Amino acid sequence: MPLHIETPLLLSRPLSLIAERSVWLKLDALQPAGSFKIRGIGHACETYRRRGAQRFISSSGGNAGLAVAYAGRTLGLPVTVVVPETTSETAIKLLRQENAEVIVHGASWQEANVLAQSLIRAADAFIHPFDDALVWQGHATLIEEVARTGLKPDAIVLSVGGGGLLAGVSEGLERHDWGQVPIVAVETAGAASFRAALAAGQPVSLEQITSIAATLGAKRVCDQAVAWAKRRPIESLVVTDQDALTACERFLDDHRVLVEPACGASLAVVYERAPGLERFDTILVVVCGGATASLDQIRRWRAAML
Repeated sequence: MPLHIETPLLLSRPLSLIAERSVWLKLDALQPAGSFKIRGIGHACETYRRRGAQRFISSSGGNAGLAVAYAGRTLGLPVTVVVPETTSETAIKLLRQENAEVIVHGASWQEANVLAQSLIRAADAFIHPFDDALVWQGHATLIEEVARTGLKPDAIVLSVGGGGLLAGVSEGLERHDWGQVPIVAVETAGAASFRAALAAGQPVSLEQITSIAATLGAKRVCDQAVAWAKRRPIESLVVTDQDALTACERFLDDHRVLVEPACGASLAVVYERAPGLERFDTILVVVCGGATASLDQIRRWRAAML
């Protein structure tokens, strides 16, 4: 059995009314450890364990680390996760709850990742949060599940941080000959490394992350995300932190599911009726989830912006 579950596919009445078209939700917020990350990371962890790994090491702002920690505990292997200083206390508590060793280091994921790489020993497997072919293969299962239901959306809306979900969904679409189904890739202002890469024609590094959506806070997207953008239709949208936070609260009211701002970004383009979506009759939103922000934290962020 895989470490992830098959999540519900739900036609959202509230969002469909707002958008004036059919809006479907792939509810990966219901995954073990709270996000889609367990799909790809679970697949990678199982593969590396079969190859003889005796410990997992990862670097993460929260959700990827939680997925590694969950996988390690389930598979009976120790886990060390290096997180940046921006990581919430909620995320650190959840990591320790999964029996992971947590090391806090650096101002961003990049600095945490350098330390994590230095800890790798011969019997360890490094689990990259987004830049690993095994991770993309695992994330592709999301599209397999949608395809089995018979639904073929006109467009897929998802959030982009390091680009692992984008790469995995693109791979899944290609497997099912859905290569021309466009992806709307959403980021928050202050963490828009994919938008910067598209403008440059190649991955580039942001000087800093200023968005509160910390789990979108990769200064540089993976090469594979940009490669897919050159092969298939992918559109970039950027929303504000305020819009992402508002979407989190509205989604909680509408569907009784709490997600973090990184996920709220993709929901925001529907709630705010972003230009361009009117071309599509049926939209699938990947509700990627996230367990690193509480409702109180979301409200504190919103209050600070007023």
